[in-house]
Amino acid sequence: MGEITVVDVEPLLVAGIRKRGYYREIAELLPKIYGYAAKKGAKFTGPPIFVCHETPEEAVEADKTGTADVEVAAPIAEKIEETKEIKCYTLPGGKMVKIIHKGPYDKCEPTYNKIFAWIEKNGKKIAGPTREAYLNDPNEVGLEEALTEIYIPIN
Repeated sequence: MGEITVVDVEPLLVAGIRKRGYYREIAELLPKIYGYAAKKGAKFTGPPIFVCHETPEEAVEADKTGTADVEVAAPIAEKIEETKEIKCYTLPGGKMVKIIHKGPYDKCEPTYNKIFAWIEKNGKKIAGPTREAYLNDPNEVGLEEALTEIYIPIN
């Protein structure tokens, strides 16, 4: 855990929801997407994803006020029927730095600080929203064993 790597990420077709609200809604929105997509016969091609459009400073304030830009997605093999809330679209690919955080989601700040420091030290610039891919379910493995893959686009 905690090793930083540079990876080329392929564009990813997803079924997703993007709305204004609180980050705690992620836990409600992901099952909603997966339940709907499964009913529509979707084949899932990867773990659940959260896309963070705010900087860390902006995110704290937006979450306090309920104005956070919350985007969650389920990678799928083919487009499915959309609803007013659930849309199919492609998350962009590109060069990204990746690190794995082990432990509770609300304790990932040191992991983020590590990857942000690496970006600065290596003369890179953040080139888009941060992504978190949830590799396992804390309800099954416990919060201390939760694994989150963090991706940050760079140039």
